[in-house]
Amino acid sequence: MSDWQLGCCEGFDRLDLNKVSLSIFENMAGLIDWTDPNILYSAAMIVFKPFYWLGVARIEWHTHIFSALCGSAYRACYLFGISILMMGCVRDWRFNEMMASQPKLDMLDGSLGATLGVLFIVMGSTLVLTSFWALGFTGTFLGDYFGIYLEDRVTGFPFNVTDNPMYWGTTMNFVGFAFWNASPAGLMMILLIVLMYKIIIYFEEPFTAMIYREKAERGKKSA
Repeated sequence: MSDWQLGCCEGFDRLDLNKVSLSIFENMAGLIDWTDPNILYSAAMIVFKPFYWLGVARIEWHTHIFSALCGSAYRACYLFGISILMMGCVRDWRFNEMMASQPKLDMLDGSLGATLGVLFIVMGSTLVLTSFWALGFTGTFLGDYFGIYLEDRVTGFPFNVTDNPMYWGTTMNFVGFAFWNASPAGLMMILLIVLMYKIIIYFEEPFTAMIYREKAERGKKSA
């Protein structure tokens, strides 16, 4: 598949930050108020949230401590998922607070920014919601780390578009809100969001594959 034939989200999967032309971001950097503490608050939440869910899930996989404390793996997973959702609300609030306190980009402060914003939000929300529908609550919130396994690998939409529709759909939502708010700071922050998701995918995918490989081996031994 050529680079020009990439789907709407597969480009995020293949994005090499070392090859991204930063000239447009360098130009936008001059429009950002770097003394605004909201930039730090937003960046901190963007960085912390994925490490929180991956760290807690790894601890649970190795120790089962949260399942023991909660009385069952399902109860622990649901509480874990709720904590991630709540943290996501705080992250999104900090992101919006940052954009509200920053200068706007004139060329996007009108119908162009609104149109691009709606387009990205619709596409991103479609990926997020259909991913949640396909995986269910426990499948979405790392239930396999709690011993709650999916019966089969999900290969239908949106997983036939990208391997990580929840991550890249969320990224597209952030892009959409940055366009909607004509925010150079919001668009700059997308670089950090993409970087964090690529780091998490780097650690998460092989570990999840190992979990299901061990599950399959236990099934063969018990057969």
